[in-house]
Amino acid sequence: MDASLEKIADPMLAEMGKNLKEAMRMLENNSQRRIEEENGKKPVSEDIPGPLQGSGQDMVSILQLVQNLMHGDEDEEPQSTRIQNIGEQGHMALLGHSLGAYISTLDTEKLRKLTTRILSDTTLWLCRIFRYENGCAYFHEEEREGLAKICRLAIHSRYEDFVVDGFDVLYNKKPVIYVSAAARPGLGQYLCNQLGLPLPCLCRVPCNTMFGSQHQMDIAFLEKLIKDDIEKGRLPLLLVASAGTAAVGHTDKIGRLKELCEQYGIWLHVEGVNLATLALGYVSSSVLAATKCDSMTLTPGPWLGLPAVPAVTLYKHDDPALTLVAGLTSNKPADKLRALPLWLSLQYLGLDGIVERIKHACQLSQRLQESLKKVDHIKILVEDELSSPVVVFRFFQELPVSDPAFKAVPVSNVCPAAVGRERHSCDALNRWLGEQLKQLVPTCGLTVMDLEVDGTCVRFSPLMTAAVLGTQAEDVDQLVTSIQSKLPVLTCTLQLREEFRQEVEGTAGLLYVDDPNWPGIGVVRYEHANDDNNSLKSDPEGEKIHTGLLKKLNELESDLIFKMGPEYKSMKSCIYIGMASDDVDVSELVETIAVTAREIEENSRLLENMTEVVRKGIQEAQVQLQKANEERLLEEGVLRQIPVVGSVLNWFSPVQASQKGRSFNLTAGSLESTEHTYVYKVQGTGVTPPPTPSGTRSKHRLPGQKPFKRSLRGSDAVSETSSVSHIEDLEKVEQLSSELLEHGNLEAHCPEQAPSAPAPSARQTEALQNKAQHPEDDHPQVEGLERLR
Repeated sequence: MDASLEKIADPMLAEMGKNLKEAMRMLENNSQRRIEEENGKKPVSEDIPGPLQGSGQDMVSILQLVQNLMHGDEDEEPQSTRIQNIGEQGHMALLGHSLGAYISTLDTEKLRKLTTRILSDTTLWLCRIFRYENGCAYFHEEEREGLAKICRLAIHSRYEDFVVDGFDVLYNKKPVIYVSAAARPGLGQYLCNQLGLPLPCLCRVPCNTMFGSQHQMDIAFLEKLIKDDIEKGRLPLLLVASAGTAAVGHTDKIGRLKELCEQYGIWLHVEGVNLATLALGYVSSSVLAATKCDSMTLTPGPWLGLPAVPAVTLYKHDDPALTLVAGLTSNKPADKLRALPLWLSLQYLGLDGIVERIKHACQLSQRLQESLKKVDHIKILVEDELSSPVVVFRFFQELPVSDPAFKAVPVSNVCPAAVGRERHSCDALNRWLGEQLKQLVPTCGLTVMDLEVDGTCVRFSPLMTAAVLGTQAEDVDQLVTSIQSKLPVLTCTLQLREEFRQEVEGTAGLLYVDDPNWPGIGVVRYEHANDDNNSLKSDPEGEKIHTGLLKKLNELESDLIFKMGPEYKSMKSCIYIGMASDDVDVSELVETIAVTAREIEENSRLLENMTEVVRKGIQEAQVQLQKANEERLLEEGVLRQIPVVGSVLNWFSPVQASQKGRSFNLTAGSLESTEHTYVYKVQGTGVTPPPTPSGTRSKHRLPGQKPFKRSLRGSDAVSETSSVSHIEDLEKVEQLSSELLEHGNLEAHCPEQAPSAPAPSARQTEALQNKAQHPEDDHPQVEGLERLR
């Protein structure tokens, strides 16, 4: 590139190109440079900011500052930035902005000729590429700005006296702008704010409800609205149609809408991502009809991976004066220079490069759509439009019923009460799935969105992201693989949610919390003794119990993830159970939560009461010790208490006094005598402490089995080694039982002559007793034990 810059005759242009290349190289380099601190700075005024003090900074320091602001400091983790993937065509677009500033310094005549040439060339190229013959172009930074200018042009065209009378003309005959219900959010309000029109001038056209796509405009209802507005004395002004809705990429029936607009004299404007397919060799008839509309808005920047490139609105109109009044044309050279970055980038890419990028994005979407059709539990929302470059999908689960005739019936068609709960559950799971896929495959540029009819979905729109992120076919395959790997977790979790709710509602002390935004098995809250269910404020005691419960659950080292947070719609603490990747024993899980929480509450209550118990025990001990001293004084007499007399008296007649003391039993909370300790020289055991609360049923786990795993039943769960050992144990038991029976018979028939058979050892007797008391531990030995009995 340096050699090509040397061939440029204009030294200023060549120098600017070199500086831009050097600046881009420095910004794309992630290595941090350390700037030496300046010594001996001159005192400056404190009112001047630091970067402006002194005689200025050099270019390297300024670019270093920009790089630090873009990529962060050294201590921060490096983050990927899109500037690394803009490519050479992106450099051309950035060069256009710098070149535009340089061109603006030319003299007026050269500037006018150059800007006119740039504007006319770019307009012609775009009209030829996207099949919009004899059109004009308006370049704008804000994507909706072109539509606002088109509305102004339509107002000036339909209201001839608008320039003179202004809004008085609109007051007598109010204009109406029709916008689809599937249009981007806030579009209608933006138009009313820009045009100064009241919101009643905006008419929201609903989508199909009976026939056709639920994201396409209802044409029959639109015609009815137009007739009603005409009868009320209003003027139908403009209709905004979609060639690829902002949400799911559906295309309205533009051909039928064009006929309706020509019938009532309405301006038809089309926008949407599917307009990019007009550059391809094959275009669907619904999108091709957009070439006959009055205006359309294109966004070539994200389609082609061009940064800082303006959007373009192509329109057809014969009156230059009205377009000038509406703001679609301008005599200012600076406005015409907006097309310069796009003018440079289109020449760099060429027609083949433009078509290749759009075609590649469409192939990516078709590849994903065909792959997802083979994946169970994944629903595609745009299956009928194979040419759409947008793929919207979501996870769904069929209702598990016993009748095979109803297995294919979706949950939403069964029970209205279960529909809302199942809908919220699927929305939460789809939101989790979308976030997981965004982390696993970031190059696909996925978006999680909420639709009014279908719920939470995941959108893949490669036309808007592939050129910038560099998405390839391998990334789409990785995305499909990631979806398949997450499906077992989603299906298992969704199946366990209802069982978890029923178990919690049937367990005393637990409250099921219906949180629609949690994607896991469920949310549960333990109701302690002082819990106020009517209060929504935070509960310190409950928070303390749930904190200990969370710690205990995490110590079990199960595959489940436990979290603690505030309850949905209140500030009380709850336990959130995460996704389940395997079959979970929900009953054991709920029982463990209840028993552990109850144990924590009892221990906490014991600790809280310990201070009061100890204080009362000390007071009682002092009273008893004082009473014991008084009794000893009465028993020994007053003379023995005199220092000298008492010693002489005790020497002649010693007193055999028993030592009495007191010990405080923390478990029982009472004072006990120490006489037993002094007499028998052994510390008493005192009151037996209460047993630790435990579950009503104890589950026998196999070695290496984690908690909350549902144990398998049947022969599949028993290994070959354990089966052999059970058979050997059974043979030993039968042999021992036969010996005992034989020994008993001999003693019964020949008590005097028969020698006494050796009695079974203590170890054998203990083993037989244990096997007889616990027959459920060894199922194959039950028959042998019955014989022994």
